[in-house]
Order: sequence, then C-alpha cells, then structure tokens
Amino acid sequence: MAEVNSWRDELASLIEDPVVRYTGDPMEIPTTTFEIRRSEYVPTDSLKVESERSSESFKDQAMGFVLAWCEILLELARGCRDILQQNLMNEDSYVVRKLGGPCAKVSKRLRFLNDYLPEDRDPVQAWSIIFVVFVIALAAICVDPNREASPPEVKIRIHPPSASRISLPDGRHLAYHEQGVPADISRFSLVAPHSFLSSRLAAGVRASLLEEYGIRLVTYDLPGFGESDPHPNRNLNSSAVDMLHLANAINVSGKFWLLCHSSGCIHAWAALRYIPERIAGAAMLAPMINPFEPRMTKDEMKRTWEKWQPRRKFMYSLARRFPKFLSFFYRRSFFSGKHDRIDKQLSFSLGKKDEILIEEPVFEEIWQRDVEESVRQGNLQPFIEEAALQVSNWGFDLIDLRVQKKCQAKGILDWLKSMYSQAECELTGFLGIINIWQGLDDKVVPPSMSECIGRVLPEAVIHKLPNEGHFSYFFFCDECQKHIFSTLFGTPQGPLERQEETAPEEEVEKVL
Repeated sequence: MAEVNSWRDELASLIEDPVVRYTGDPMEIPTTTFEIRRSEYVPTDSLKVESERSSESFKDQAMGFVLAWCEILLELARGCRDILQQNLMNEDSYVVRKLGGPCAKVSKRLRFLNDYLPEDRDPVQAWSIIFVVFVIALAAICVDPNREASPPEVKIRIHPPSASRISLPDGRHLAYHEQGVPADISRFSLVAPHSFLSSRLAAGVRASLLEEYGIRLVTYDLPGFGESDPHPNRNLNSSAVDMLHLANAINVSGKFWLLCHSSGCIHAWAALRYIPERIAGAAMLAPMINPFEPRMTKDEMKRTWEKWQPRRKFMYSLARRFPKFLSFFYRRSFFSGKHDRIDKQLSFSLGKKDEILIEEPVFEEIWQRDVEESVRQGNLQPFIEEAALQVSNWGFDLIDLRVQKKCQAKGILDWLKSMYSQAECELTGFLGIINIWQGLDDKVVPPSMSECIGRVLPEAVIHKLPNEGHFSYFFFCDECQKHIFSTLFGTPQGPLERQEETAPEEEVEKVL
C-alpha cells in the first residue's frame, strides 16, 4: 500500500492541489452542468477600432476584387506574350524570317552602346527605359510654356439690312451694291457675282481706282445669300436671267463686263452662254470649272485633285451624289455661329502668299463681315444648292462658248443653193474677250483648270502669275487691280463729262 500511496501523492503534487486526494473510491458524476462565465473589461479604444474595421470591410472587399482582377489580367498578358513568343518569335515564323536579318544587323552595329550600361543591367530592359524617358523628355521640350493662348472665339453677328434691292418678274427681290462712278457718267459697267460663302460685299476695289477708269462696279447677292430672296428651282440658266434683270433694272445701257473670282465664275460662264449679246467681255480670276468636267484629260484631272485636302474631295463627292448630307457639315462649320479661318471653314490648301495674306487683320475683318452677310438668313438650302451647282451638269458645255462658223443648210434644196451661191453663215459662241488671271501657286483652283479652259477655248487669254496664290493677286493689291483694268480698258480716261442743259436758258434769254 505504501508504494501505491507514493505515486498518488506525486500525482496530487503535480496538479498543485494538496486538498484533493484520490482515494480510489468511485466518484459520482453530477447530471447538471454549470457554465462559468466571467465578465471582462473591454477598453473603448478597442471598440472604436473594431467598428472601423467593420465599416471598412466593403471597401477592403472591393479593393481585393480589383487586385484579383489585376492579377488575372496580368497573367493573361503574360500568357499572350508567351503565345506570341512561341508562334511569332521562333525561327520558322514569318516575322522572324522577314525582319530577323535586318534587326540582327542593326543590333550588331549598335551593340557597342551596351558598353556604356552597368554590367548588372539587362540591355533590353535598360534601353526600353531609356527610350521611354527620351520620349517623355522630348514631349516636355516641345511644350512651350510661353506660347500664346489661342485667340478667343469670335461669334457671328447679324447686321441691320443695308442693301438696295430690285423686284424680279417672279416676285423675288435681288440685293445689290454699287461702287465707283454714277451710271450717267460711267464709261464701263462691271457686274460681279460672288463666290461660295460670300456676298455682295466681297469685291474690295479702291474707289479712287474705279473713278480713274470711269468704272461703275455692281455686286449682288446670289439667291438665298445676303439679302436676296431664295430661288426654289434655281440653276445656271436662271442665274444668267437674274443677272440680265439686274442690269436692266439699274439702267445698265448696252453691254457690260463681267468680273468674277473662284467659284463665282460659274455664274459668269452661264452669262456668257445664255446672254452673250449683253456681255462685252469677262475678267476671271482663278476661274473654277466643274471638278468632274469630262473634257479634262486624265493628267489635268489628277493634277487638280491632288492639290486638295481629303475633306474637300469628300465634300465635292458628297455634293455630287448626296447633297442633302452637306447640311450636317455646314452646321458644324460656318453655320455654327462662330468665326474661323477661311482655310479651315472651306478646307482650303493655301500657298505661301495666301497664308501671309489671311493672317492680316484687315483681311480677317473683311472676311468675317462678308461671312456674316452671307449667312444672315440662316438658311442652309441655298448653300447646298450652290455646292451642287458647282459639281453637277451645268446644262451646257464650255465648248459651246467657242467661236464657230455655223451655216444654215437644212435640206436638199438649201444644199443645191449652196453649190451656186454662198450659204448664209453666222458665228456662234461668245464673240467677246475672255481674260483669265491664274496664280501658279494656287491650290484652291489649280492651274490645271485654266489649262483645260485654254485648250477648250483657244480664244481665251490666260495670264499666268508666278508665285501667286488664290487670293494674293487681286485682294488688297492696287497695282494688280490697275493692271487688270488696263488690260481690259486701256489707258484710264476717267468718268464721262456731264452734259449741261443750256437749251432752256437760251430760250429764256431770247424771250426777254
């Protein structure tokens, strides 16, 4: 028993409870169990931390979701890179066979640059970083902090009506503007139709120069432009008729001369075709013809279209096939209510002299005033019609203006008479003088168009102007305008003298 008690005593000492002794008697296990709970003191700081953790749990979950997707995309990119390397960068791939040799030669020649890199750096990674840094530095250098800010946007203003108007037989009104000497003392009368996106205010000729040559210059607004009423079914024939009615209404006696520039010359061509008996001659500055003119040779067509911007080519094609869609582009251009440079609004490519000219404040002021007058009615339809007229069938051919001898021999009887007597013949076409001034640096109406005119109309006199553009020769150039008037009218003689009415005074003296 002593040995048994000794190990039991040791067990009791291990559990550090000298009161409890195990005597070997069976112990009763109570059926009821008790759970001991102890209240613990929790500091307020730990409660705040727990509340913050619970409130940030959604944010942490979202961040973890984003990070997980980033890891997925990164692994996807690595997989795509491995696929490209296995399929495109092996020796049998098309890319390596075509570019491997040249790239190896370039790499071999530039390998000496690796000597400037640290020995522990991978050349591929190092040169990639250097290239990126170089691009960023170059971009930073190109940014000029002292660059002037872009000019403020200038809005289009509508001015009060100021034009004189006549009534046409169909009830429409045509607005016009007179410059130079009065009608009763003028030696020559000039009528000038304006070009696209322009008005009667376009012709800028010094008043003293007009008086020196005795010229009466009349400009007018095309239908739907400026203060002229729109024409619902206008064409080039009706344009010539409007010009004839204008000349009769403002007392232009006899024949008058035509002055036109750029696309405004399509109306001058129509006048030469439909009312040639009233036209003395024409002065055309960079005259436009149909860009799809069938009489242009392939070389002329190529040299014409290659001068234009892609947007302008697209606008011409659109005007020819789907003119109604032009309104979409016009509303975002000159009908947007804001001014812009002429080359941007009309998609022009300009020569050197033209670039310098349009930067002049005087040109910009006159151009903006002209645009404001042109779009004053806010009607897109006349502009769409004008663009369509430029590229559609004109209703006549340029060759119709060529001077030709036409004899009347309609039947066999007339043919028999012509054998024994001279047949009655007459000259057809335009019998007057056509002078054309063409800048050789003109990219709006290229010189190839004038070459086509000279080939179709050999009677036309073409004055080639080296280094001149589309606007530089006529606008704000008094010497150029004087040269044009001298070519047309010769030596300046001034206006006619007024005839004083002395007959009534002599009769009164006789009665007395």
